[in-house]
Amino acid sequence: MKNNENKPAQSRVQLHAKDYNKKYHVLAWVITAIVVIALGAGAYFGYVYFKTKNAIDKTYDPQTQVHIKKGEFNGKKRFAVLLLGTDTGALNRKEKRGNTDTIILAIVNPAKKRYSLVSVPRDTMAQMIGTDEFKVQKINAAYNIGGPKMAMATVSKLINVPLKYYAMVNMGGIMKMIRYVGGINIRPNLSFEYGGYVFKKGQLTHMGGAGALAYSRMRYDDPRGDYGRQERQRQVIVTLIKKAISVSSLSNLDSILTSVSGNVKTNLPFNALQQIALNYRDSAEHEKSDYLHGYSATINEAAYQIQPTKELQRISDYCRKELGLAPETLSNNETYQNEMNISNGFKFDSGKVQEYHIYDDYSAGSGDN
Repeated sequence: MKNNENKPAQSRVQLHAKDYNKKYHVLAWVITAIVVIALGAGAYFGYVYFKTKNAIDKTYDPQTQVHIKKGEFNGKKRFAVLLLGTDTGALNRKEKRGNTDTIILAIVNPAKKRYSLVSVPRDTMAQMIGTDEFKVQKINAAYNIGGPKMAMATVSKLINVPLKYYAMVNMGGIMKMIRYVGGINIRPNLSFEYGGYVFKKGQLTHMGGAGALAYSRMRYDDPRGDYGRQERQRQVIVTLIKKAISVSSLSNLDSILTSVSGNVKTNLPFNALQQIALNYRDSAEHEKSDYLHGYSATINEAAYQIQPTKELQRISDYCRKELGLAPETLSNNETYQNEMNISNGFKFDSGKVQEYHIYDDYSAGSGDN
């Protein structure tokens, strides 16, 4: 087994996105980090149970509290959770919120005994929903500008899917948790160098917190760009979960729970997480992965990902179907901007990085939540 100690220089190549659809047999959700701890309530008794509940209660965000109807998580109803990952608290970053480098819509469909993970590229052009004035930025800025409410509202508006639940994990907390469990062992899915670390494809590598963070953050040397990075992030989280609930990690349970309580936020309370963990086990049998396919373009010289209207509609239709909702024709800022740009010469299939213009005469839905 290789210990990741080498520290070469970092290189950067142009980002390209390619399709991927690999199967994962464990729920590769950020929220699983909380759910698995909640499952500990059934595995450990008395003292440990109350410590676990206390830690999970500290992750609860009352500012985004929503009403949970009786039976909402009874194992039969479908639901969605927006999963967010930030880099605050990692690599000496001091931002209070930070941008969300990971944005994944998780949809649980018990009727099909499956869950879906739909990734939204961080550089996606989107209207910020909830601002006082019309504002278009990269979608990863929504959380930094307006917290989880704006992040949920912005993603919801982008693909016309109702959202009221979220879970956010701070990557700095992931580093600490990996340290507390004694590191994790991963076989990298490609070879690259990043942040002073060398990773070899297929070579079992022991990673500490900093090494795992470097492995999960790189995107410029990945031929799949941000999409490849999201796959590696899920790989790290799933491996960490397996290690965290193993017997060998029980001696550090206090530290693990402290790391969770200080670096995870969600508006799902403890009892809801318990119901999800107990009632939706069959939904872990099958997994589907997808993502919004976009084209590279520049807006005022800044690099963005622009999704064609047809692609936005495809993802909207899929997500709504998984939630048991009828399809609806998308009509939002992004479809309007696409229409205006195409009418003024923008071509999605040009093969070139073009300038994309934002027409600020769009007003429908501005500032709405």
